[in-house]
Amino acid sequence: MYPFSLTTAPTTRAAVDAGRRGGRYIAGGTTLVDLMCETVERPDTLVDISRLPLREVTVTGGGGLRIGALVTMTEAAAHRKVRTLYPVVSQALELSASAQLRNMATIGGNIMQRTRCAYFRDVSAACNKRQPGSGCAAREGYNRTHAILGTSENCVATHPSDVSVALAALEARVHLLGPDGQRTVPFADFLLQPGRTPDREQAIHPGELITAVEIPAHPRPLKSGYLKVRDRESYEFALTSAAVALHIHGGVIREAKVAAGGVGTVPWKLPTVEQALVGKRPSDRLWAWAAESAADGARPLTHNRFKAELLKRTVERQLRIVGETA
Repeated sequence: MYPFSLTTAPTTRAAVDAGRRGGRYIAGGTTLVDLMCETVERPDTLVDISRLPLREVTVTGGGGLRIGALVTMTEAAAHRKVRTLYPVVSQALELSASAQLRNMATIGGNIMQRTRCAYFRDVSAACNKRQPGSGCAAREGYNRTHAILGTSENCVATHPSDVSVALAALEARVHLLGPDGQRTVPFADFLLQPGRTPDREQAIHPGELITAVEIPAHPRPLKSGYLKVRDRESYEFALTSAAVALHIHGGVIREAKVAAGGVGTVPWKLPTVEQALVGKRPSDRLWAWAAESAADGARPLTHNRFKAELLKRTVERQLRIVGETA
């Protein structure tokens, strides 16, 4: 680990001022400290934001939710309103990391976390995300856990966050405070596909601070859930995952929200699956038919070709699970 200075921000404005001068925000530190130990990240200054008043979970108009950036994963997962209004969020959080990490990690930090690609974390390997222009060792290396959707010639790393998949499905928004004031970014635009700039991962401006994540109100009744497929049950990242929310009224699917994880460079929204469901009556045949389009556009690599079929089966299974409880 390289030397750095640490300062504590007593207010959000003080934090933004420090961030504008190049400080890196740290709260739970569950990702950043790891990367600093591995010398992947080498910040000169850390700004401790853990004391800021961003720890509230509130219900917004019509049954939406606003989750403060410093609410821990454990707190968010256990919150009564999160569990009752959007169980897909609680389930995604509870299937993430370990209990110890969930007790420390924050919602804001979780959606800002960087990839778990082994080549990104190995400073001796070529990685365009870590060092633009150096190449992507994963493309010709061992890439079993890498992405098949949203990839480019420059990067094939998956986004690791489970709760981000749920937030993508629910079309959440990210609230930011920066030197130029407040702004809100749709979650679909917040996390960036690699394209030609894999080192730029979020649509966040220098000095901006995440203050909250907001889930908009959705029609009721709404049934939702999260399914994670992984190599082992304890502390493992997804091979594939599916976040599903269905509004079924009068025996017909009126609204469907579906996103996948473990397969994309960002949490992957599945609009073709959603469109295939709306206006139809739930059935095993419908779940299978809709899920067939889940892997459209996939570009598998040498070792992860299995992910396309696994993704279809994961989505089909979770559609059936949520649909049968609706």
